[in-house]
Amino acid sequence: MLKSASTTFRFDRFTLDSNDRRLRCDGKPVALNARYFDALELLLRNSGSLVSKDRFLDEVWSGVPVTDEALTQCIKALRKALGDDASRPRFIETAPKHGYRFIAPVDSARPVSANPGTQAWRETLLLGTAGTIGGALAGFIGGLIYGFAGASQPLAPGMGTVSVLLVILCLSVAVALMGAVGVSFGISILTHVGKRDWRWSVAGGASGGLLVGAAVKLLGLDAFNLLFGHSPAGMTGAFEGTVIGAGVGLSAWIASRSDRLRRSMFTAALIGATAGVSIVLLGGRLMAGSLDLLARTFPDSRLHLGQIGAIFGEEGFGLVSRVVTGGLEGALFSACVVGAIMLEQRRLRSVSSRNEPR
Repeated sequence: MLKSASTTFRFDRFTLDSNDRRLRCDGKPVALNARYFDALELLLRNSGSLVSKDRFLDEVWSGVPVTDEALTQCIKALRKALGDDASRPRFIETAPKHGYRFIAPVDSARPVSANPGTQAWRETLLLGTAGTIGGALAGFIGGLIYGFAGASQPLAPGMGTVSVLLVILCLSVAVALMGAVGVSFGISILTHVGKRDWRWSVAGGASGGLLVGAAVKLLGLDAFNLLFGHSPAGMTGAFEGTVIGAGVGLSAWIASRSDRLRRSMFTAALIGATAGVSIVLLGGRLMAGSLDLLARTFPDSRLHLGQIGAIFGEEGFGLVSRVVTGGLEGALFSACVVGAIMLEQRRLRSVSSRNEPR
């Protein structure tokens, strides 16, 4: 067994307590046998430095005759427990024929909290908030696009283009913000309380999108019925929120396996675009489709998206326009939410790195 002073190590969402001999993720125990625990502790105590194969065999196996295969299986088990990938390591890096190196920032200076899950919950809230801000940014960009398209139509006297732009911009930001709250916090909370795999991330995004989509549609329908006596029943709702949320959840899980921001955002955009197009082809509507539905439901409306349809050779806002804008909205929303979450994760790792003893 490894002999050394008792220390607590924190890295990413994990805590290793050498005194209690436990590894925890978000405060929950992670099962490791004694040898593998000692091997991980040895790596953490020498974070950033190469630990040779001979040193592993001397300090972890304490002279017990074993083959290199035992160490290989040990590292494989540690990577599985940490959710690491040998081809794109975030924690344990292989130095072929020499040994292994722990490459993630490690903090062994801060005392263990009386409640080990407190810090993890704080990070969960920060990640959910970051995703919400990213969603609002997506709504702002989309609102500008649709606002300029709507403002380019002939307007009623006294209705300026700036007014049209501001109304559509505010509406787009509000809808995207509410959707991002549900999706981002759904992903961060379910990933925190459950296992760190794609199913929990997808379930979190889907459930958050479903709840917010259903609530927004219910309130919207009630508002239109109250003000105008009737409402457009086909507006964006639970179905659209579930599909987009699931796509963002999958994208967020893929991004968690990589530190490459641009590649992760591009992947998120592709998944989001696929989700957006699928929604339209299945009869659903996203933001642009809902705006077009409102314009057709209320004949006196000054809002028209015919300019977008004209780009694709359509009269009015047809199927091609709905498919293209659906894909654009899904891509923009997913990329912005995932990008914002990744940036916050980088910031949190940077803070942890600065607290690491020199």
